[in-house]
Amino acid sequence: MRNIKERGERTSAAGAPPGGDPAVLVVEPLLPQRIRRPSDALRFLATLLALAAVILLALVAKKTLNGLEADVTEGTRRVPFLLSGLVGVLGGGAMLAIPAAYAIERVIHRDGLRVAEGLFAAIAGMVLSFVLGEWIIAAGAEDLRLLLTGGRAGVEPLNTLLTSVIAYTTAVRISNRPTWRAALWTAVVVNAIALFAGLAATVLGIVVSILVGLAVGYATLYGVGSPNTRPPGSAIVAAVRKLGFHPVKARRLDDDHQSSRRYAVGLRDGSRLDVTVLDRDRQVAGLLYRLWRRIRLSSETRRKAIRSLRAELEREALMAYAAHAAGASTPRLVGTSEIGSEAALLVYEHTPTRALEDIPDEEIDDDLLAQIWEQVLLLQVQRLAHRRLTGDSIHVDDEGRVVLMDARSGEIAAGDLLLSLDIAQLLTYLSLRVGAERAVRAAATVAGPHTLAAALPLLQRIALTRETRVALSKDKELLPAIRERIVELEPRAEAETIRLERFRPKTLFTIVASALAAYLVVSYLAETNLNMLTSAKWGWTGVAFAAAMLSYVAAALMLRGFVPERLPLGRTVLAQFAGSFVKLVAPAAVSGVAVNTRYLQRRGIPPGQAVASVGASQLVGLAFHIALLLLFAYITGSATAASFTPSRTLVFVLLAVAVLVLFLMGVPRLRRMVTSRVRSLFSGVVPRLLDVLQSPRKIAEGFAGTLLLTVFFVVCLDACVRAFDDPLPFAAVAVVFLAGNAIGSAAPTPGGLGAVEAALATGLTIAGLDREVAISAVLLFRLLTFWFPVLPGWASFAYLQRNEAL
Repeated sequence: MRNIKERGERTSAAGAPPGGDPAVLVVEPLLPQRIRRPSDALRFLATLLALAAVILLALVAKKTLNGLEADVTEGTRRVPFLLSGLVGVLGGGAMLAIPAAYAIERVIHRDGLRVAEGLFAAIAGMVLSFVLGEWIIAAGAEDLRLLLTGGRAGVEPLNTLLTSVIAYTTAVRISNRPTWRAALWTAVVVNAIALFAGLAATVLGIVVSILVGLAVGYATLYGVGSPNTRPPGSAIVAAVRKLGFHPVKARRLDDDHQSSRRYAVGLRDGSRLDVTVLDRDRQVAGLLYRLWRRIRLSSETRRKAIRSLRAELEREALMAYAAHAAGASTPRLVGTSEIGSEAALLVYEHTPTRALEDIPDEEIDDDLLAQIWEQVLLLQVQRLAHRRLTGDSIHVDDEGRVVLMDARSGEIAAGDLLLSLDIAQLLTYLSLRVGAERAVRAAATVAGPHTLAAALPLLQRIALTRETRVALSKDKELLPAIRERIVELEPRAEAETIRLERFRPKTLFTIVASALAAYLVVSYLAETNLNMLTSAKWGWTGVAFAAAMLSYVAAALMLRGFVPERLPLGRTVLAQFAGSFVKLVAPAAVSGVAVNTRYLQRRGIPPGQAVASVGASQLVGLAFHIALLLLFAYITGSATAASFTPSRTLVFVLLAVAVLVLFLMGVPRLRRMVTSRVRSLFSGVVPRLLDVLQSPRKIAEGFAGTLLLTVFFVVCLDACVRAFDDPLPFAAVAVVFLAGNAIGSAAPTPGGLGAVEAALATGLTIAGLDREVAISAVLLFRLLTFWFPVLPGWASFAYLQRNEAL
């Protein structure tokens, strides 16, 4: 007993029942007297968001609110003073009397601590509202001050009394008592009407006062904590006894992955039960993560973010019964029960097992892998999705048989997508343990190649559990290896991934960056004399247009040169136009690579080789880009020099590159990242380049296309500059384009929108061009190379898709 207490545990005895069973000894950690409920923190955050939304909406609709204030001011003059005063007295008195009466009621019931917490929240709300009000009057925004005070002297921006009362009633949880809650909010509404009609407050001031009071109340509840209402072990044993069992001892186990309590309950006959306790206050644990997944994922894969205690109990019980009826080896559910209004429990028969995550990799043989797949297929036949096939939910008993745990995450009557997600999850987890080859072979032996082929489009990180995604971050080549093994077994398997995400996190960043870029472009347009654009020389504009169109032919030659297989020139040119259409929704460095890779796959080139071919073309293009940038920078700096000496621009570029290399190589984490990327690049691209080098014609075609692609873009920009009668040296224009294009490729905006315009305009201005002419030339260049090809790009994209070439 002494050792138990030293470990911070306690023993409690459940009272002996009338049937004569002995008192039960329960060993469990000391339950805290007070806990911080996640629901209070979430309510606090939600209140802050609501407060911010109300203020922003008020600033947008300030004319409407000011008009309402004027109407109320005019109408109040016609209301008898006695009537308005009586309403104000009744409202204010009721708003003070109800909290006071509730405090007396709590003290009588020996709950004075809750009243003390409420008083603390009331004082905090009063101080905060006073400080905020003084700050708004002294230094706040003028529009906000007018909205909160109506421009009238003596009006508080935040009503101190209203804020403190709301903070008090929130902290004492008066909302849990329906009668008191109704009386309170009736008094608040009457008082708010009186304040508004008496010109002592504004609509926004009243709403903000209430929201600030709620925020202070929830912050107090979370900071101070709430009394722990979770039933102790003795109550759990009593509930188990009511189910007809005869417990003699109980012991608290480690919580499961959803932070649910677990107990081992020993019975009088020597057997044991495993009890899972669902606590109401834990139902919102992990809510923000579940909400994020629900918003981000498609409707077929997402799970409900919030469930009631009863719904969670019924869900797990139904899944347990369904899995047992399907013949799967799962713990048998023998009873369920609610424990008051704050908890519920599920009682399972105990089977001695070990979790698969605790079994060494070398002990996972082919027979065990086959058993795992057999158990999962039993669920699949009955349309049951497990949704959490990981090492902590797959167990092995003392006789070496597989037992599936954790039925709570499952779905009954699951669709094909959820069933395939289970296959993808299990296949990935087992591949992490025994390698892709063994895992795929074992799965194909039991489930068949067709089942694996159906899961092939779902082998993507977002479809997997959080633990599996973390493990995959250390082995980024595993998913491609699994896909290749499946394709070897089922060559006709569809490799196109299913879009599970509504959006990706980087999409949000791209949207924000695009909005800023659009603002930048609009500002450039505002600075530009549009009449100058109409005065551009048509001859040079035609040259620029021809060079822009020829760049797509050069891009097609560039791609063909790095693909040993034969590609038709016409469709390859159309694929490059299609890439210009995709640039509208993807960064410039991503759109072309994605379209070309998909185009090559449709031509029958395996995915790995398609990626390697596009990577090879990009690698050679990068080398040409850097070489041409250094060459033209050298020429630009040497054009006026007496001797052919390096320019300051070239020296600056070389020094900057040297500093960057030293920085990358000096930071261990960056060094590992660079070396891993380079290693993966050489593992796929270099062999593909070696295949290309065996054909001199391919070498000439690829290198010529790469060179012409840059030349045509430089010619286009140079012609756009000359169209405004203010030419620059060709080498200077080339340097500006090469530098600006590099910046645009790195920008996260679609097609480098905003970044390319800013870089090119700045570069041309530095090179000696008038700023207005530089902006006009850049806008003409972008019109010909970015906006004009969108329509033919859309037509090419549709044509290639219709003919199954993209």
